[in-house]
Amino acid sequence: MTLHRIITALTLFSALFLASVDAQAHAHLDRADPRVGSQVPKAPSVVTLWFTERLEPAFSGVEVHDASGGRVDTGTATVDRNDPTRMQIGVKALKPGTYKVYWHVMSVDTHKTTGSFTFRVGP
Repeated sequence: MTLHRIITALTLFSALFLASVDAQAHAHLDRADPRVGSQVPKAPSVVTLWFTERLEPAFSGVEVHDASGGRVDTGTATVDRNDPTRMQIGVKALKPGTYKVYWHVMSVDTHKTTGSFTFRVGP
């Protein structure tokens, strides 16, 4: 193998390694309760989200909206001190219908991610 090929191979390996490390550093939604896209027979009193990385509480939040876009959460989301990958927010008494959860988080390594999902209450 020539020196040029060795340098090219090492450069490619380094780029792939750094790209994979960066991709893993973002906090992505792991699961939620109610589950993403689920239909629940009884309205929950809280919506709980778990992420793949520890969250920075001061820069993370969640909102829950009804089908008309009105907020139905009780205000401020909290990140669990004992499990900093877990965030939850209380919700008002939900009527049957579809609800959309909007979240934004910053992992403790300062990477930001956002997302949303829906769940349905009722038969």
